[in-house]
Amino acid sequence: MDKKYLAQQMNRFLQLSVQSANLPDDQAMEIADLYPAWAQNKAYPVGAIVKYGTNADGETQLYRVLQAHNSQEDWTPDTATSLFSKIGFTEDGTPIWTQPLGATDAYQKDDVVSFEGQLWISTVAENVWQPGVYGWEPKA
Repeated sequence: MDKKYLAQQMNRFLQLSVQSANLPDDQAMEIADLYPAWAQNKAYPVGAIVKYGTNADGETQLYRVLQAHNSQEDWTPDTATSLFSKIGFTEDGTPIWTQPLGATDAYQKDDVVSFEGQLWISTVAENVWQPGVYGWEPKA
């Protein structure tokens, strides 16, 4: 069997698996690159998750489909706000804390995140700890 074909099948299997897992947003963000990329001329059901572009931290941005529709070139997830909602941010735009994989995506001193309904400020650089454990203080 052709290795490239096998890799394509494995990638598609992973995409189908993550879609059906219905992960909470914070867990979905941890594996953002496994979600399928948004595409034109595709039927999207309510609740589907797609990746499109990057967020302010340079990480893959995920979007959840709000209304079933057939995608069009000018209905991209970042502009069609009636069709998609950005995953990983609170209503006011604060990033939701996700477990960093290591130093490359660790939080920096003074970064603000939302965790379990509370805003937290990182008090250390290269912060890989969960808010409330070490290196964070509640934002007043």
